Amino acid sequence: MMSPDGIGILLRSIREGASRTRQEQAALIEEAQDGRWFDPDNLKRWESERRLPTPVWHDTIARAYGLTAGDVRSAVVASRQYRRSQGKEEDVNRRQFIGATAAAAVGASALPGIAQARQGIDGALSGTDSSIGDLDYLQTAFERHRGGYRGRSPHAVLDEMTSDLDLLGEVLRRPHPVKDRAELARTAAGISGLVAIIQHDRGDQPDAARWFATAEKAARESGDRRLRAWVLARHAMVPLNYGAPHAAARLAARARRAAGGKHSAAAALAVAVTARSLAAIGDRAGATKALADVRTMAERLDGADSADTWNGYPLQKHHVHLSQAYTLLGDTAAAYAAQEDALALTRSPSVMTRALLKMDTAACLRLDGDPGAAADAAADIFERLPDSYRTGLIRSRALDLHHHLTGRHRDRLAAVIE
Repeated sequence: MMSPDGIGILLRSIREGASRTRQEQAALIEEAQDGRWFDPDNLKRWESERRLPTPVWHDTIARAYGLTAGDVRSAVVASRQYRRSQGKEEDVNRRQFIGATAAAAVGASALPGIAQARQGIDGALSGTDSSIGDLDYLQTAFERHRGGYRGRSPHAVLDEMTSDLDLLGEVLRRPHPVKDRAELARTAAGISGLVAIIQHDRGDQPDAARWFATAEKAARESGDRRLRAWVLARHAMVPLNYGAPHAAARLAARARRAAGGKHSAAAALAVAVTARSLAAIGDRAGATKALADVRTMAERLDGADSADTWNGYPLQKHHVHLSQAYTLLGDTAAAYAAQEDALALTRSPSVMTRALLKMDTAACLRLDGDPGAAADAAADIFERLPDSYRTGLIRSRALDLHHHLTGRHRDRLAAVIE
């Protein structure tokens, strides 16, 4: 059964509303993709929803049909959910529904949902693996998403990832050769880890933990020890940032073992999280040793290991971790220096990173005996935040400072965070 606002209805209604044949519309698609041949039968499959366009076709469809790529992408989840809701009766119901609704859809203005992505646009071609394009696309999607927020809210980034997550789940359910399966598992671990990071930042601790568990399972299947170490180290930041430093230290220790003895971004992150966890527990000697270790590692990283991505450990990220570790240790001079270095290296409009560093500064002001300045600084930071950032990690950091304040200073901060 086709959704009344699905891809088939949309494409058919636009084509018929413009009084074009399927061949004429296929010619427009050819034009939209710089003259490369397009099989009109693919369009027929899309209109009947026997096949649905993968993400690689979204821009082409948008150009050929006078839509925007955003219009096309935003429809993916709605149609897929509709198809799934129909269960096993979908094929029978679709045939009954098409005739009754197609005519009514002509000229419809509502933008539709695109149904289930990538079920083999090239599946009819002999001698080809219809999953290859999906595997390649998912690898590029992981590379794109791991670039971080870059000024966008966590919610916005997660929303952009939704269609790719649906495609990933679908592709994982297909059989693959051993080599392709290992690479797919690696991509699944990476993408799942990114979702977990976002859920961590949003404050959804249970879901972050679930996504990290999924990411670790995929990393194990892939056989990539560095990737597993990265997943474990990032997972450790959930209990670390939400009040369970002993659990964080245990996860960080597992991450260090998985990373092995070689220097890598994953190993450096594991040691940095170890330092912060031990500092939060009160193990000053252990934290100091870990800080010395991570300084040595950070100086030796290069290439992808030092890239400014969620998988890398660039100097900017290094100083952010140092800021929090030294703040937890009460070494405010070293913390202030780390904050200055981190801010100097933060060139992107990173709302979260800048806010967290300023929260560290506020915490240092309290440690230096000026609770009024600490409350004012934290309140000012929080008041300036967009609404989408006022929950989760930044709020947790503000609440921690609030817990250590008293009297009017505590009330000052409470007024903006509660």
